[in-house]
Amino acid sequence: MNRKSSQMMQQFIFVGPALFFFMLIIAAPFLLGMYYSFTEWSGASKDPVWIGFANFTKIFTDDPAFLKSFTFTALFTVAGVLLTNLIGFFLAYFLTKPLKTKNLLRTVFFMPNVIGGLLLGFIWQFIFVRGFASVGEVTGLAFFNLPWLGDETTAFWAIVIVFVWQTAGYLMVIYISSLNNVPTDVLEAAQIDGATRGQILRSIIVPLIMPGVTVCLFLAISWSFKMFDLNLSLTKGGPFRSTESLALNIYNEAFVNGRYGLGTAKALIFFIVVAIITSIQVRLTKSREVEA
Repeated sequence: MNRKSSQMMQQFIFVGPALFFFMLIIAAPFLLGMYYSFTEWSGASKDPVWIGFANFTKIFTDDPAFLKSFTFTALFTVAGVLLTNLIGFFLAYFLTKPLKTKNLLRTVFFMPNVIGGLLLGFIWQFIFVRGFASVGEVTGLAFFNLPWLGDETTAFWAIVIVFVWQTAGYLMVIYISSLNNVPTDVLEAAQIDGATRGQILRSIIVPLIMPGVTVCLFLAISWSFKMFDLNLSLTKGGPFRSTESLALNIYNEAFVNGRYGLGTAKALIFFIVVAIITSIQVRLTKSREVEA
């Protein structure tokens, strides 16, 4: 066996299984979903009926619920991405200081991320409905007596609160890794030159951790757009579908209403939108990366 054949055999042995399962689990369902998006199919009938672009025409002209869920998801993504990254970064910033309890605090802040989204949603549903009401009765504070899951505005912020509480700890770990890689001699030189903490943070630390910012923004945008389990367990899209995310709208269309073809058409639009937004975000943030 010559060298070229040996290299091909090695690639087949080591890459082949992964490529096979990727094609089987990811690529094939995606391509089938693209096909079903151009059909009328309940998901249970034997033969899908080809209808061309009728599903997409219906989505943009006669489906206000989808556009409403898109608006909700866009607003939720803006709030979720900003708050999650800000809180995750400042947690990381303070937990890279010489604190005796920093390892314990890192574990505490990361713990919510290991709890499943559905379970976490039901826990917080109890907190919003029963826990806050009890605290409100004792303290008399109006904040705790708000209809947290019964009003459009407060339900929106309830989902944001739980989402940030769950995911900020994960981003904190990434930011901690990035902050630990900032050269100490650069920071010491800036301090000797008389730079304030704010100037060091803004002009030195943030530019040097931009690779971490790129990753964290990408993850937060992806998580926010795909948010499903918290939405389902906290509000189920209510009240009156005012907090229905795109993922929940697609799920309801395909598996509750039995319009699988229309649901996959929505999913394809969803995929294209998320791909465009994340590609723009990665390009913009990578252009701001610098080397130490």
